Amino acid sequence: MTKKKIFNTGDIALEKFNKLSIQVSLNGLSFCVLDTISNTITKSDRRIFERTQTPYELQDNLKNLLETHEIDRATFSEVIVVHSNGLFSFVPKPLFDEKELANYLKLNAKILANDHMAYDILENYDMVNVYVPFMNINNYVFELFGEFEYKHNGTVLVEALLNNSGNSKEPVCYTHVDGQQMSITIISQKKLLLHNSFTFTSKEDFIYYLLFTMEQLGLETETTKLKLFGSIEEDDEIFKLCYHYVKDITIFIPSVSAYPYPMADTTQDSIDFTVISAL
Repeated sequence: MTKKKIFNTGDIALEKFNKLSIQVSLNGLSFCVLDTISNTITKSDRRIFERTQTPYELQDNLKNLLETHEIDRATFSEVIVVHSNGLFSFVPKPLFDEKELANYLKLNAKILANDHMAYDILENYDMVNVYVPFMNINNYVFELFGEFEYKHNGTVLVEALLNNSGNSKEPVCYTHVDGQQMSITIISQKKLLLHNSFTFTSKEDFIYYLLFTMEQLGLETETTKLKLFGSIEEDDEIFKLCYHYVKDITIFIPSVSAYPYPMADTTQDSIDFTVISAL
């Protein structure tokens, strides 16, 4: 499987200007289609699972989602798949060795002997993200569309946040919520201090992981800026609980795109941050 951008343009003139972005995780799915001529999102959908899926159940759900929207019969100029899971590790680029992928991962995640490992290079930030993709998903997408690009969710999140972060000397804690998955990214002066991902089932789990992470970095809950984004609002119980412990807390609206949403059934809420950031 290659990660190079080599694509079939297809016979339909307009379709060759469409890009498809898909995010897959064991907790949910999402996708969006970008029309690069009008610079608009023309289709999107997301599904949150009530329980954690197996990789093969995930593939069945993806197949159903794409067939429902007739995405499986379309042609795209570019297809990007974003893998969201906790099997990843960021490595400083000067210390990276392609032969040591398993050693980077085994310190932070439980991996199997037959796991396929991949990595993304964050060129502008001298970092490499080593991770385990869902290979059955990659194989399925390859059967549908041919060559495509894939990345890890952490790569997309970190790059987008670093690109849009200011030069504040004080660390900022960004927490992305997607169903039962939370990703914590802490940035100071456009440098990544930490990125980690957790699965939570209750608001108590959420605040535990958040406070534990802040404690590990010595961040004061009274003064550290906490920016929550994704599937969370100010009236959510999670937000209210976080405010009880962290005083400088806001809902963060990332400025990653100026795409309008022209379709009646397509709203900003239906498009995941990482799916649109991957385009």
